[in-house]
Order: sequence, then structure tokens, then C-alpha cells
Amino acid sequence: MWLDIFFLLFGLVLILVGANALTDGASAMAKRWGVSDLVIGLTVVAFGTSAPELVISVISALSGSSELAIGNVVGSNIFNVLVIIGITAMVMPMKIERSIMINEIPLVILSAVALLAIGNSPLLDGAAYPVVSRVDGILLLLFFAIFMRYTFAQATKGPEHHEAADQNPESIKTMPMWKSLLWVVGGLAGLVYGGDRFVDGASGIASALGVSDAVIGLTIVAAGTSFPELATSIAAALKGKPGMAIGNVIGSNIFNIFMVLGVSSVISPLSFGNIGNIDLLTLTGACLLFWFFGWFFKERTITRAEGAVLTSCYIAYVGYMVASL
Repeated sequence: MWLDIFFLLFGLVLILVGANALTDGASAMAKRWGVSDLVIGLTVVAFGTSAPELVISVISALSGSSELAIGNVVGSNIFNVLVIIGITAMVMPMKIERSIMINEIPLVILSAVALLAIGNSPLLDGAAYPVVSRVDGILLLLFFAIFMRYTFAQATKGPEHHEAADQNPESIKTMPMWKSLLWVVGGLAGLVYGGDRFVDGASGIASALGVSDAVIGLTIVAAGTSFPELATSIAAALKGKPGMAIGNVIGSNIFNIFMVLGVSSVISPLSFGNIGNIDLLTLTGACLLFWFFGWFFKERTITRAEGAVLTSCYIAYVGYMVASL
């Protein structure tokens, strides 16, 4: 137990250090290449911080722990929207550019609805039980390819096409290319290894308490693998990089469902097991609430009050899960 606690704390330190290095390196690369922070957040940062989810889900699929693989993705995406956006907005209100509201966030909602439909296959087409089949996995990967094509098309337009691409250009550290790459690679390494240590420690503690794979995946593992996104988004927001902070969450959510679940289910079909509509509807509702807050009340800004509401929704969700044990 003490070793698990050590892994938990050690992993958290690595995550925080890695997030800061990744943000600095990615921002410097964006400035040098003339690419917006949003695009960097949607690609380099989002994929890097989602690496723990990919590793955990693929290993879970290979070992036959399908509930852990799906629970990790669903729980991580819920955590990303409700906790990461919520806490980041409470630290610093986040203004969302119009193009994100029209283009990127609907893709996040689409990914959640697609997973909700797959999870209700017994109701929709009379399947014996809900499963992410290999065919579903291939379709998810095709959606991911379309998203990547769109993202790289945005990148070629340059940062001038993004309202919030770089609100504080003077705050970005100027680095040689080799140093920027070193910061990005070193930051990603710290995030991935730190996330792995964190999950090992958290899973060890949870397993000792006799918690199921589904609950571990939806809560402990999901929160642990999402800590890189949390640390990176807060660091980006504090550095005046709202595009990178929001792009990180959007890119991670799309990556998790389309890429992580796609690859995992192609390797081995994934049964939903104890992961049901409460979890899938919570994910879909969280994405819709994120979009709703962005459009209404204070125009295209997630305020501190709205961030508190999002975080409270996550606390209520976890409370429900604990009460249901």
C-alpha cells in the first residue's frame, strides 16, 4: 500500500513537470512554424497527453479486460470536459473562438453520440449484448482520419484564421528548434511515465479495496490518465494560451473515442460489461453542457461560475457511482 502511495505522488510530480515543459516547447514550435495554438493543442499536445489512455486501453484489450479499456476512455472523456474545463475555467475564464463552437465541439458531441449508439446496440438492432466490434473500430478510425484531415487543413491556413491563436505572443519563450523538440519530447515522456506510475499506484489502492474493473476504469484510471490533460490545460491557461488549453481537451476526447477505442477494438472486440447508459449519457450530457455554456450567458466564454457547475456535475457523478457500489 505504501509503495502504491509513493507511485501515486511520484507520478503526479512527473505529470506536473512534464506538462509545463510540453506547454513551453509546443508554444515555441507554434510560434516558429506560424501554426496556431489551437492546432498544436488539437494534435501534438492532445495526442501526447492521451498516450496513457492509448497504452492502458490497448494493454487492457490484449489482456481481455474490455471493461477497463472502455471505462478508461468514457471516464477520461467525462473527466476532461467536467473537471479539466471546469477547473481551468475557475482558474482563468476561457474565451472560446467562434470556429471552435461551430466546428470542433460538435465533433466532440458526435464522438459521444456515436459511442452512445454503439453502447445501445441491443436496443437499436437486437444484439445480444453491447460490444465495440472490429467493424465499429474500423468506422471509428475512419472518423479519426477525417478529423485529422480537417485539422491539418486548418493548420495550413496559419494562426491569423484563429481569433485566440496567440493572445500574448510576447509571453512565449523563444527557443532553438532542438530545444523546443527536447522540451516537447521530454515533457511527453514525463507525462506518459508519470501517468503510468500514477495509474499503477491508484489501481493498486483500488484493487486492494475490491473495486471492479468498470469502476476502476471509469474513475481511478480515467482520472489518472487524464491528469496530463488537466496539468497541461491549466498550465496553458495560466500562460495565456486558451486555444491550446481548449484544443487539448477537444483533441484528447476525439482521440480517445475515435483512435484509442478504434485501435483497441480492432485488436479485440470490446464488451461494455457493467458500463451502461448512465455513464454514456453522462458523457453526452457533459459535451452538450460544454457547448451550451460556450454559446450562452457570457458570449463564448466559460466563466468561473460555469466551471464550478461543470466540476460539481462530476462530483455528483462520482458520488452516484460510489453510492451504487
